[in-house]
Amino acid sequence: MDTLDISRSSDTPPSPIVSVKPIVLPAPHHDGGLRVRVTAPVNGRGLPVVLLAHGFGSSLEGYGPLADHWAAHGFVTVQPTHLDSRTLGLAANDPRRPRIWRHRVEDMRVVLDHLDVLEAAVPGLRGRVDRERIAVAGHSFGGQTAGMLLGLRVGDPETGVAEDLSDPRVRAGVLLATAGSGGDSLTPYAAERLPWLRHPDFTRMTTPALVVAGDKDELPLTVRGPEWTTDPYTLGPGDKSLLTLFGAEHFLGGISGYEVAETTDENPARVALVQHVTTAYLRHALGLGDSDWAAARAELAEATHPLGRLESKGQSKDQAKGQSKGPAETPS
Repeated sequence: MDTLDISRSSDTPPSPIVSVKPIVLPAPHHDGGLRVRVTAPVNGRGLPVVLLAHGFGSSLEGYGPLADHWAAHGFVTVQPTHLDSRTLGLAANDPRRPRIWRHRVEDMRVVLDHLDVLEAAVPGLRGRVDRERIAVAGHSFGGQTAGMLLGLRVGDPETGVAEDLSDPRVRAGVLLATAGSGGDSLTPYAAERLPWLRHPDFTRMTTPALVVAGDKDELPLTVRGPEWTTDPYTLGPGDKSLLTLFGAEHFLGGISGYEVAETTDENPARVALVQHVTTAYLRHALGLGDSDWAAARAELAEATHPLGRLESKGQSKDQAKGQSKGPAETPS
């Protein structure tokens, strides 16, 4: 059977994009402010927003294959540089290090609080952003960051309290190759060195989300193997979807950048699948159109596709059939 070319099924053809960096926002825990990159389509109005949290050590310079693709298909993509970035060179004994996990969430809130500043900093963007359609995304450590804005609770290593850090401005999320449950699932190294992984609670993560996992993602953080990264889907309640990529390792074929050395499973077709399924999901979850999402679900519902499988839970019958949630202004 011929497979559907998902990359050719978008409701919105690729648009020219513009990228501005660094835009500096006031943030008390950042020396000199929080550095942010904004990538946006040149054309269109009513543009939804995606906040993209990078993995440990990366920066606003990373994840071009995702940021550029999302922007070219109608999304304003915002990338803050978190304190763990190698570009910042935070000293090993810096007092901010133990709370980097928490500062990451605060960075995302700073972005949400200053969308007007970001909008004004990009030529031609002012007045074209839809503040009611906001999603978050994150890879690896960034997936936990994004998850907390969706309702994931993380036990504070210092106080033991698992505070609710969700944000009502965020309507959906995309979690890419991110951490699963703590406790006995962790290796001794992870339990000792990464205390923010010890006690996550996915049962409060009720905001809709797409989880993307590689079935060859063998991380030194867990004793459970690649299955660990599917926990946000299996343990998270409500409307959740899971894209399992066959043969994919932690960088899912190369999403963290163009031709980056850290990619151990370079595969342009796999990256293209991630690009197109995540774009279709974001359009679906933000009420911008369901045709691409319905097509992706139909194509990837069984394990017969060579690259992956897509499954969902917690959706209404209408959503499962790919019907629209309601009228919405589509970026044009």
